[in-house]
Amino acid sequence: MNTQRTLLASAILAALSSAAFAQSTITTTDPVVPKVVVTANPFRTGESDQILTPAKVLQGDELRDKAGSSLGETLSQELGVSASAFGAGASRPIIRGMEGPRVKMLENGMAVSDVSGLSNDHAVSAEGAVAHQIEILRGPAALLYGSGAIGGLVNVVNERIPTTLEPIVTGQVEARYSTVDTGRNTSGTIDGSVGRFALHADGNWREADDYKIPGTRVIGDPDSGSGRLANSGTRERNLGLGASYVEDWGYVGASVSRLTNLYGIPSDEGSKIDQKQTRYDIEGLVKAPFTGFENLKFKAGYTSYEHAELGEDDAPEVIFRNRSTETRLEMSHLPLAGWRGTFGIQTENTNFSALSAEGGADTVPVTHSTSQAGFLVEEKDVGPVRLSAGGRLEHVKREPVTGLDRSFDLKSGSVGAQWPFMQGYAAGLTFSYAERAPATEELYSAGPHDATATFDVGNPDFDKERSRNVELSVQKTTGLVRWKANVYRNKFKDFIYGNITGNLLDEEGNPGDALRERIFEQANATVRGAEAELTYNETGAGWSGRLFADTSRGKLDGAGSLPLQPADRIGASVGYRMDALRTGLSLVHGRGQDRLASFEDTPTESYNQLNANLSYTQKVGSNDLTWFLLAKNLLNDEIRLSTSVLKDIAPLPGRSFVFGVRAKF
Repeated sequence: MNTQRTLLASAILAALSSAAFAQSTITTTDPVVPKVVVTANPFRTGESDQILTPAKVLQGDELRDKAGSSLGETLSQELGVSASAFGAGASRPIIRGMEGPRVKMLENGMAVSDVSGLSNDHAVSAEGAVAHQIEILRGPAALLYGSGAIGGLVNVVNERIPTTLEPIVTGQVEARYSTVDTGRNTSGTIDGSVGRFALHADGNWREADDYKIPGTRVIGDPDSGSGRLANSGTRERNLGLGASYVEDWGYVGASVSRLTNLYGIPSDEGSKIDQKQTRYDIEGLVKAPFTGFENLKFKAGYTSYEHAELGEDDAPEVIFRNRSTETRLEMSHLPLAGWRGTFGIQTENTNFSALSAEGGADTVPVTHSTSQAGFLVEEKDVGPVRLSAGGRLEHVKREPVTGLDRSFDLKSGSVGAQWPFMQGYAAGLTFSYAERAPATEELYSAGPHDATATFDVGNPDFDKERSRNVELSVQKTTGLVRWKANVYRNKFKDFIYGNITGNLLDEEGNPGDALRERIFEQANATVRGAEAELTYNETGAGWSGRLFADTSRGKLDGAGSLPLQPADRIGASVGYRMDALRTGLSLVHGRGQDRLASFEDTPTESYNQLNANLSYTQKVGSNDLTWFLLAKNLLNDEIRLSTSVLKDIAPLPGRSFVFGVRAKF
């Protein structure tokens, strides 16, 4: 905990020492960036109001500057968020050292229903290039979306089902080119209306070659290759269409989207993943449906997902499929005895499998899963103190074709209080308890996973995973200088993790030399950490700045560290915006990470990631045309993330310049 206290203290002291300078440098507080509403929060409050549900919202210029080829890359410099970094095509967000099924991925408040939570080589199917905003959320509000969201959730908001009538056609088109991978990316959105019908369309096209690396592919091996990282290219196509009928009483609408994504896995096996997904959604909202209720919202979605893991000859080896139907009904009530909140029900019905395409052992058998849940999240002001509470009851059943059916009754809850101990300052304390049903692959895996070079073995006798979390938050939310600090401790019972045993097996599970045996196991564990962030003039014109630090520790009780733990980080950025000009510079320092699980061999070295941005916006008639230049990893540092399974053989890209133009109309 010494490192945690040092990082946290450094950020807080920096905030205090900067306050006088900040207040004297700029006197205007007029924002150039509007306040952002967190759509995944039942109370739809602003980002700075989220002390009981710590949130970050990326939108506008900040989102466009940080946008990468994957969701993990886009969010990797946010407070408490790192990335799995499984090549350019697949990088999933890791929140406070927790990943996979403990971090829920949403698109417009509905599960993405891909299989990215199963393994780091699987890409998230939600596309950030056409997102209106991306939300990171933890705390009681996460209970609305699943008791398994112990680490938190990420919600990609693309407004594919429009909720308002645009009086004129509006939209945005962007094209960019990146030097490190000769990457070409074009994306766009358009919204309009015909009578009472609101219409939406969006699309994204991305193609990139293998990216350049600053050193050798394998640590300390000059014969392993340099220049470009083999098999790291990507090719993606994404199209979405939506329409709504909008009236004074509310709206009802539907959307359809199609994703195709072919990307390489820069491992020794040279695999590729050919990903396809078709998604259908309907959504409706009725204002004041009954006396005492603010609104009623209904959502339903069907997703057909498939990806094939291709070998060196581009022939399928394993085919993953997931067919999922999800429904949600939410009702928000008017204040009742001072309490305001949302309650509802959620159902999910999925058929998942990971079957051999070559007639060998199946990785995961065909498994039918169902869940039914009821949830409630409430908030009340008692004097100056704001109370928050949430609860969720859920029943999950898994039925594989091989037998060994399992059922789990899950209970989750959270309580918290926010105390504004002086004007512009507040402290919050949250306690939460969550239960998670073991995922299908954790129960029933019994076959090869070629992209990760493992032979996975589940355990159908697993108990449910339970966690108890306590979090203390303090923040300053007014003025040019703002800051926040969080400390947390999460105690797990029957934590599920993949243990690499050291045994080598063949494709059938017999002794061999092709695959590492990975057995899912359960043990008690503890995750604790601290975060701090200072911002100066974050949304106003003129100079702005940010300092942040985060650290986390994940340990198995009496058995060493959890695998793939993030490094301690500290970062700083400075920016300037005035009229048509905007520019910025950021530096993130990641410390060396040698807290390894028993089966991990290689610590990671420290790194410095220096990025910059420059943009100029000109008026063309009534439209905005923005020319921009982004620079990533300007120091050309060799960056290997401790959270990446491929850290030994696949560093992050080297120095890259991104040239682009964006038109808003």
